[in-house]
Amino acid sequence: MNIPQLQIQTTPAKLGLQIDKPIQEIEQPKATQNIEQPAAILEMSTTRPRLSLDSTENRADIDLKSTLRRSAENAQYGMQKALEGAGRRAQEGQQLMKIENGASLADVIKQSTDRPQADINVRFVGDRTKLQMSFSPGSLDTNVRTQKPIVDAQINRPIHNYTQGKVSRVMEQYNSIDIDWKV
Repeated sequence: MNIPQLQIQTTPAKLGLQIDKPIQEIEQPKATQNIEQPAAILEMSTTRPRLSLDSTENRADIDLKSTLRRSAENAQYGMQKALEGAGRRAQEGQQLMKIENGASLADVIKQSTDRPQADINVRFVGDRTKLQMSFSPGSLDTNVRTQKPIVDAQINRPIHNYTQGKVSRVMEQYNSIDIDWKV
């Protein structure tokens, strides 16, 4: 005997997910910097050294004398020669007064005309020991003032782009029931 059979066939539903991943972009721009270094301030002051040379005596040795000194020397020389002349005249007068003792006028004249012969020699002038020298040293003073750098820095915010992810449902397979009778 054939009994009818009931045949049931089911198909389950399949649910699928479609996922769009999120996108995140982060960019950090570099900081904006402006750095300036002012130059240092340098101040210098000097005192000049002084060298003083007095060559008056050396110049006098080579007969380069000032007018005041030459006038003083000429006045002294004139005074000395006047005194020598007066003394010589007095001595000649004394000798002439003693003519009776055998002195003659020719002897007096001979004494006044005989002069010693001048020496002719080479003479070096400009004795360095006569050079008077004085020296005062100079000085150098420096003052340096440094300047601080000028730093201008601006921090830039990060650039952040974010695209949100998305999940959507997709029905990949619908459920079904098939009922069948077999005889």
